[in-house]
Amino acid sequence: MQELYVDLGERSYPIYIGSNLLSQPGYLTSHIHGHQVAVVTNETIAPLYLEKLCTHLHELNPIVVTLPDGEKYKNLDILNRIFDQLLQSRHNRKTTLIALGGGVIGDMTGFAAACYQRGVDFIQIPTTLLSQVDSSVGGKTGVNHALGKNMIGAFYQPNAVIIDTETLSTLPNKELSAGIAEVIKYGLICDKPFYNWLHDNMDKLLERDNDALSYAILRSCQNKADVVAEDEKESGIRAILNLGHTFGHAIETYTGYGSWLHGEAVAVGMVMAADLSLREGDISKEEYRGLVELIEKANLPVEPPAGMTPEHFIELMSVDKKVLDGQLRLVLLKEVGVAVVTQDFNLDNLRATLNAFCS
Repeated sequence: MQELYVDLGERSYPIYIGSNLLSQPGYLTSHIHGHQVAVVTNETIAPLYLEKLCTHLHELNPIVVTLPDGEKYKNLDILNRIFDQLLQSRHNRKTTLIALGGGVIGDMTGFAAACYQRGVDFIQIPTTLLSQVDSSVGGKTGVNHALGKNMIGAFYQPNAVIIDTETLSTLPNKELSAGIAEVIKYGLICDKPFYNWLHDNMDKLLERDNDALSYAILRSCQNKADVVAEDEKESGIRAILNLGHTFGHAIETYTGYGSWLHGEAVAVGMVMAADLSLREGDISKEEYRGLVELIEKANLPVEPPAGMTPEHFIELMSVDKKVLDGQLRLVLLKEVGVAVVTQDFNLDNLRATLNAFCS
């Protein structure tokens, strides 16, 4: 078991990473401070891991909220089901919500915890690679709106993140690759040695080699924890974690939430951001080709969906959370391992990137 901390003063919390942690109740129960527990999960994960989790909670008589599975259900209507069951069961401010599932469950449970009686405890137990390396860490919670992804939410930190690598054994290959997209992101934005390691070890990750996966999760979580500790609420450097996301969120909104996996859209977004970085004269052709090669090796797409036009991108990117005072800001690469958030890019170069990918 590996343990690291997100250092946020009184809101600091541990991240536990290891095999079969769901069978070791101490990691969970030590972070439950009241006598009420609600487990939020989905229809896919519940048959796999709910019973094992609840075995350790039987003395607390937990309620279970089982939501439908998929990004298209990450909205206010479905969120209300959590509040309904909490209120029907008369849960108070000492309740603890436990998110058992992927990024959608984690985001929705965290947002519910932030809102219920103005804030209750919650614990993240992420079961997908993407949620383990990204969405479960850092306190971003929320739901989607028809006009934009993750536009309704709150910064709200968990009590703990418990990452059981055994849960990846049931993860479909497509979702494993989607998680690898976020792993690649950390190498690109702040960890060139890790990026080089990914080039050498991608086959092991795809083969689900436990040592390789554990290392990738640990390195990704450490990188994110370091950035979040420096900028909890994304007023500065934390925005580099959104490399590829402005393009990617536009793809997700255009196709309808759930048609593309988040990691698939981010993979294309990173390639598009790298293309713009190349046009801006910051990265080399070799670095750009190396990224495309790595993403393709991870079985991820490198082009947006057919039919998506530059106008679609411009319209959808204009409602992105990184738009400030009417100015679109993007995360671009100065070099592999160094990212910046900037609005000082050539709009003609952006148009050229969009034209090239939408032709």
